[in-house]
Amino acid sequence: MHSDVIKPLLDIMIRLRNPETGCPWDVVQDFSSIAPYTIEEAYEVADAIDRNDMHDLKEELGDLLLQTVFHSQIAQEAGHFNFGDVVTAICDKMIRRHPHVFGDNNAIDSDAVKTNWEDIKSSERRSKENQDSALSGVAKALPALLRAQKIQKRAARTGFDWPDVCGANDKLIEEIKELSEANNTSKRFEEMGDLLFAAVNIARHYGIDAEAALKAGTLKFESRFHQMEISAGDAFESLSLRQKEDLWLHAKKSLATLS
Repeated sequence: MHSDVIKPLLDIMIRLRNPETGCPWDVVQDFSSIAPYTIEEAYEVADAIDRNDMHDLKEELGDLLLQTVFHSQIAQEAGHFNFGDVVTAICDKMIRRHPHVFGDNNAIDSDAVKTNWEDIKSSERRSKENQDSALSGVAKALPALLRAQKIQKRAARTGFDWPDVCGANDKLIEEIKELSEANNTSKRFEEMGDLLFAAVNIARHYGIDAEAALKAGTLKFESRFHQMEISAGDAFESLSLRQKEDLWLHAKKSLATLS
């Protein structure tokens, strides 16, 4: 039944990519040109989940699935692999990484499952060519905060980590000082990167997802700023900074009461 469900989508992509009768736009695409759309669709899936919109989630999951089919068709045309190979590869991986379900390994809780999963991933990385570092294989296209957190976790698994959050806090203070002392644009750029990396490290030690935390912080700022605009009306931009700060405090208090 499932193969019958996916076949129409595979057939549609074959027709779209037909050099003679297909869609001119689809025909000229390649992995690189499609990649930004793949990333965008993943974010739209996440957005639908955040909004708890099941109708949109269904639509966005379809769009994301289309991206997988698109890449698979391009790969098949080039003789690399096809959609069936993609399905087989992920089935093999899921079985391999769940020995407590498909083998004789035991995992008493989700923490044990996570530890086993990371151990298996680490073993897989070591078996691959050009994967000679504990940090190898973390996709460079990931959002910067997420990638920093993953890199830090990898390093921590080797024992290279602060013993507790105090060291991470001290490092952040050190990086703030170095940024304030930087005397040119290039150096400030470098020190800002170090500062953000240090901030992610603190989040990791507290068990906080840095990407999610910044997203929530930005949304909170948006809500408060919008409340300021509502309170001031058309006069908002002409207000002094002090007046805007007063509006900010009022918005902060007002929204806190509502929550």
